[in-house]
Amino acid sequence: MPFPDLEFRTSPIRESDAEAILLALPPLDDAADLSEWPGLREALESVGFTGKRSSYLRVAAPEATSVPLAVVGTGADPDADAVRTAVGAAIRTLTGFSTVAVAAPGSRHVRAVAEGATLGGYRFDSYKSTPPASRAATVYVHGDPVDDDVARMVRAEAAAMALVKDLSTVPADRLGPTEFAEHAREDLAGLPVHVEVFDEHDLAAGGYGGILGVGRGSARPPRLVRVDYAPEDATRHVALVGKGITFDTGGLSLKPPASMVGMKYDMCGAATALAVVRALATIEAPVRATAWLCLAENMPSGSATRPGDVLRMLDGTTVEVLNTDAEGRLVLADGLAAASREHPDLIVDVATLTGAISVALGNRHTGVMGDEDAVARYLDVSVRTGEDAWALPLPEHMEEELDSPIADLQNAKIGDPSGGSLFAGLFLRRFVGPTSDAADAPRIPWVHLDIAGSGWHKGGGFGFTDKGPTGATVRSLIRFLGGVAH
Repeated sequence: MPFPDLEFRTSPIRESDAEAILLALPPLDDAADLSEWPGLREALESVGFTGKRSSYLRVAAPEATSVPLAVVGTGADPDADAVRTAVGAAIRTLTGFSTVAVAAPGSRHVRAVAEGATLGGYRFDSYKSTPPASRAATVYVHGDPVDDDVARMVRAEAAAMALVKDLSTVPADRLGPTEFAEHAREDLAGLPVHVEVFDEHDLAAGGYGGILGVGRGSARPPRLVRVDYAPEDATRHVALVGKGITFDTGGLSLKPPASMVGMKYDMCGAATALAVVRALATIEAPVRATAWLCLAENMPSGSATRPGDVLRMLDGTTVEVLNTDAEGRLVLADGLAAASREHPDLIVDVATLTGAISVALGNRHTGVMGDEDAVARYLDVSVRTGEDAWALPLPEHMEEELDSPIADLQNAKIGDPSGGSLFAGLFLRRFVGPTSDAADAPRIPWVHLDIAGSGWHKGGGFGFTDKGPTGATVRSLIRFLGGVAH
């Protein structure tokens, strides 16, 4: 299992049989009562422990315990996010122990402790000849009792995050469209979820011109995977559309060599959609959730789409492809059109879509666009999960920039980098269909999540996040789509 197993305990942590103990503490002036830990306050003062958020120390307090002891700061008056982040940072760092007991004395945020432990304890079975230092296989969370439903949700979210990170880390030579589709079947085995895979022949017969157009330059043909969780007690129907470019060279609009490094992660939108549906099925959420995984490899070859070619999307819209490196919106167009045919109550697409989003928001905030009410509800959930997100507009004055002189739309603005993320959002909105077949039916409520910046962390680790895939939006989407209040 790529994340630690959890065991919740109400017994005092000093009585734990774990190999190591971790305490999450605020600054000493604000610290919970440490009278049960003789010598600990003095030991912390002697090494200059400040309690600053995520500050980590190994400390010797032989009067208190003979077990290896570590402390991590939560900052003053910590909220759930501060506790989650601090515990995650410490579990990432505290290696070499199979079992670790963790507590935040005096804190009511036991769930956040558990979340930080599972998220920070993620590990990838790497291809290294010598494995890296191991993180805890089991974490004992000491504190107030935790409801069974909350415990199940913590594990489901951790498993979803781990699935996204696993799939996004596997090299592209081992994970093309076909392999991704096979993974989807395996990952959902045993759950009440129907999986349907459309191969290149099905896509051609169905008119999926966007996915086919992006994938035709590769020796590995594209796939579309439909994943459907439909419990009998479902009160509404939500759809997820995920960009799944298993490797992105840019196609004939070739990226510079350095820009191709890491492009195996261009499929983490599809991985997110898959993981979220699996989590909803695991927790038996009373919502029907359908995911459309749009899988292709964007490669240059004699059969690749050329700049200036015109593709016909699933809904009949023609698109002049001016930039083959703006391929994500082409596969998503087909996915959005396919999802719209089922008239769900809400559509969310998630994609590593534009480099421009990092210019606008940096590398930790997800760009959120779409219908105002739906966007506001997503942002409210993201605050509670501690996943940074920011709303961006879809300016009506930019609509005219979508027009092509020879087709219904063009997929890029050549020579004009301004508002690139907004242009992409406006492009996608064109493929969100109506709520019914009635002529005057309004557009289906829709949210677009651009995770090109937030989905992959290039620097050193922080909080519970390692260098590499982050799983951005996963926990927020599980709660947002599942209607989960806690």
